[in-house]
Amino acid sequence: MSRTVFCRKYQEELEGLDAPPFPGPKGMDIFENVSRKAWQEWMSHQTMLINEKHLNMMEPSSRAYLSEQMLKFLSGEEYDAADGYVPPEQQ
Repeated sequence: MSRTVFCRKYQEELEGLDAPPFPGPKGMDIFENVSRKAWQEWMSHQTMLINEKHLNMMEPSSRAYLSEQMLKFLSGEEYDAADGYVPPEQQ
């Protein structure tokens, strides 16, 4: 049986990740409080932000920006979207 967590983004019990997405306290926090669904959605959104905003992941400012957006996204707060992006359900 898969592990479940109370997802911070969706505020309900959902399937959890198999392992922390990265080492350290932030990775453990995500592992314990973010669902697989929310994490997969973040990974897609992160890719879109990197591509659309032409982020250079070698630059500390780009990494800091993505980290900030990740926390907002996974907490259900207002976060940045790619310019001109319209979610499929709103088209």
